[in-house]
Order: sequence, then structure tokens, then C-alpha cells
Amino acid sequence: MSARQPVWLGIDVGTGSARAGAFAADGRLLGAAKRDIRVWRERADIVEQSSDDIWAASCTAAQGALAAASVGSDAVRGLSFDATCSMAVLDRRMRPLAAGPSGDRQRNVIVWMDHRAVEQARRINATGDAVLDYMGGTISPEMQTPKLLWLKEHMPAAYAAAGHFLDLADYLTWRATGSLARSVCTVTCKWTYLAHERRWSDAYFRRIGLGDIAEEGYARIGVEIVDPGTPLGAGLTAAASRDLGLQPGTPVGAGLIDAHAGGVGSIGGAGRDGGAVDPLRRIAFIMGTSNCTMAVAAEPRFVPGVWGPYFSAMIPGLWLAEGGQSAGGAAIDHLVRLHPAHRQAAEQSAGLGLSLLAGLEAEALARGGDAASAALLARDVHVLPEFLGNRSPFADPHARAALAGLALDDSRDSLVRLYVAGLCGLGCGAAQILRALAASGYELTSIVISGGASRSALVRQITADATGLDVVVPETAEPVLLGAAMLGAIAAGAFPDLSAAMAAMARDGGTIRPAGGRIAAFHAAKRMVFEELQSLDRGSRERMAAFA
Repeated sequence: MSARQPVWLGIDVGTGSARAGAFAADGRLLGAAKRDIRVWRERADIVEQSSDDIWAASCTAAQGALAAASVGSDAVRGLSFDATCSMAVLDRRMRPLAAGPSGDRQRNVIVWMDHRAVEQARRINATGDAVLDYMGGTISPEMQTPKLLWLKEHMPAAYAAAGHFLDLADYLTWRATGSLARSVCTVTCKWTYLAHERRWSDAYFRRIGLGDIAEEGYARIGVEIVDPGTPLGAGLTAAASRDLGLQPGTPVGAGLIDAHAGGVGSIGGAGRDGGAVDPLRRIAFIMGTSNCTMAVAAEPRFVPGVWGPYFSAMIPGLWLAEGGQSAGGAAIDHLVRLHPAHRQAAEQSAGLGLSLLAGLEAEALARGGDAASAALLARDVHVLPEFLGNRSPFADPHARAALAGLALDDSRDSLVRLYVAGLCGLGCGAAQILRALAASGYELTSIVISGGASRSALVRQITADATGLDVVVPETAEPVLLGAAMLGAIAAGAFPDLSAAMAAMARDGGTIRPAGGRIAAFHAAKRMVFEELQSLDRGSRERMAAFA
């Protein structure tokens, strides 16, 4: 590609890896690369990472994407980042600061799925503060103010020594440009910033026990709040350009949370016929370690158990409702690992050049005859896959998984049935989220699906059949990376705003329609069993609470 043709670079940091994608001006993916990042786990609730490790992986991925695209650094005219909503803790000299009981300064990132702050979240919710109305009514321990409160109470010296607490996407843009500006996406969705009023709530922080944050003028969590895609600083610093292998001064746009980048890269743009689509009638379903749903509205709609409404947190001028499942891909991975045939099946799949899940899907499709009928393999096995609590629509971090219909069967056949049952369980959970949105006035006609699991024909069909909505697949295989790349294009001035960038760079691919008939009736029955398992889980916890 000629250096005269611009290339936009998107860098995505997920839970287990950093990825980068180089895109042409029309949204075509030219090349991508991936680098794993390290995760530390302690007990059942502490999950940490290293900001230095994440930056190094991001740089290696960026260099790999350019090599895969066969373009030089002078072709990249803009870039941006998206990342999980994890929290980086830095001292006053911007060095990593230990964020947990290990005392290891390199373990300075509290990962989104870290649940150490369940008790702090409970106490915050008990205040009934009006800010919570814009968090779906209930704050989650996955969000940042409960984690800040945990640090203050359990690691007061580290809390006092911290110079900045940054959402991971904002850490990456700071590392790239030296700018401490925060994205309105990160602070609104995870830090309780009231974007519709362009302010923090002093009363909220004082009420929950973080009055010092307010007294400091929010210097440690964000003073300058900007829209995604806003050009930061003077572009890439000399040090960052060396790390990334790019030109100094390359424009860098303020970033997004990873799922929100996926929403930007998929929910708008053009349909397969080239005509414009209506993002108000579509919901983005981003599948990863966790699953996230993103729906937008022209006015604020308060949906109990669904985060938001957040103003301009994804698409400028629109209100975002963010739902999801705390464990999506992680739930399926954990579920199949529980089965006695797991190791043998993994070896057999590897012998065919497939991952374990791809091997299980191939068997399910062969036995079912087609993707819709393959779901019937899960007739007698039922899975409530809430290993990490219910994010939406019940906002219950204490919810747990339940399995029913298991026999003394350790065959590969039973593993295939368990896998399909897990996918059906996730489909039932997605249907619950959609019902909650519909009850609050959303009129959604299609799900735009993206992320790793969305490449599965079985996942796509089960999602359509369990929810009763069309499932649309974006033309690009990497909508999360595309969303981040759009921000780089906006920062460079190639587009006036995000809506224009989506119209030029995002397009639909194929559409999967619900099978209807007997398959629809099957999934309706599965949903009834799913809800009975949820009721059983809630009841069992209530009965056993006295023995805690």
C-alpha cells in the first residue's frame, strides 16, 4: 500500500491478550496481530495484571499488525486504543504501584473481573444515592468506585501514595501521548461521572466514604474529560513512537472500553445493500471472556439491572444501555473443563488442527444436521452459566452457576451435550436482557454479534433462536479493532465525528434468522428451566445464609 493511502491503527487490550489491526480508509482489515498478556489470580476474587506488560504486548501487537499488512510506519496516520474496564494504579511519578495484598508493584492493574470489592459495592448500593440511577440502579463490584474504596480500606498506604487511578484505555492513551485526559466513555460507564451534566457528584463520593477524592478536585481520577476520538496531546511522544514502531506526533484519539469499541464497529454504518442502518433498532452483542450488550436511545431509559443510561458514552448524543453476562467465554471454558472427557477431547481436537470448542462444535453440527437442530442435543442437560454472578438484568454478583440433568457419563458425547447446553444457557441469559430492554421501550429488531465466539455458526444460530431476533454479522472479522481505528481516524481529522466514521468504515455481512417452529418452542422450554434454576440458586443462598 502506498504511503499516500492512510492506514488507521486500532489497538485492543482484552483480558488475556493485546491485539492490533491496521485498517484502510474504507474499513478493510489489512493486517492484525496478537500478543498474550499475563494474569495473576489469587483466591477466588483477586485478578491482577501489569500495566508495563500490557503496554509491551500492545507495542508488539502493533508492530506485528503493520508487518502483516505490509505497510510502513509512515502509512499510519492515526491510532487509538480500547481496553477492558480494568483500573491501573500509579504513584505520583507515574510508576506502577501495588494494587493488592501481594505487594508486587508490577501487579498494579485490578482487572475488571476482580470481585474483591463485593462488600464495598453492597454498602455503596445501600446509600441509595441518586448517582446509582445512572448505573442501572445498582453498582457492580466490577466498577471502579467500589475498588477505590477497597484500596482505601485494605491498603491505605498504597491508596495514599497513588498519584493516579486510570481506566486501562486512559492509561494506554496517557502512555502514548503523555495526556491525562480521560475518555467520557470510561469515566461515565465505570467511575460514576455524570456526562449529561458534565460533572462528578461531590455528594456521592462523600456519602460512600471517598470524600477525599472530591476534596482533591478529582485530580486522581479525571479532571479533563473528552469525547472518544478527541486528539490527545501532540500525538505520539518520542518514547511511545519508539516502542510502537510508529512516527512521532502520529495523532492519537481518546479511547473506549473494549466492548464499546465493538459497538462502534458494528452497530451503525451500512447494511449489506449499502443503505444506512438505524442504530436505535439494533443491539450490539460483543462476545469475549464476558459478554456485553450495547443498545442506544435518543432519550434516557432507565432499565433496572442494565447499566446506564449513559449519555454519549458510545455514540455522541445518544444514551447507552449496557447489559451483559459477567462470564461468557470464561463460563464455557470453565464448564467444559469440569467434564472428565475434557483432556482427551482437547487432544483429539488438536490432532485435527482444531481448538477444543471448535472440535465440539463440529461434532454437534454433525449430529444435529444443522446449527438450529444441534441445540436439541441439550434437551436433557440444563446450564445456568452464572459462575461469576449475574450482571444483567438482576445485577446480582452473588449468583452462581447450576447444572441439571448430568449422569454418570464421562464420554465425549456427554461433553458435546454439555457444551451445547452451556451455549443455550448463555442464549437464555441474552433473552432475559432483551426482555428487560423491551419492557423499557426499546424496539430492537436485530442483534449485531461480534467477538471471538461470534465466529461460531452454532453460537450465532443459538443466539438467534434463543432470543427470537435476527443475528447480523459485521463484514469485518474485527469490529472491536475497527472501532478503535475509527477513533484514530477522527483524531487525524479524516472524519468530523464518530457517526461519519461509522458510515464510511462499518458494513454488515450476513444475517442469521431464527428457525422458528419446533426450535422456537424448544428454546422457550429451555428458558423456563433456566429461570427455575435461577430461582433455585436464589432460594438456596437464602436458606444457607445463616451458616455463613
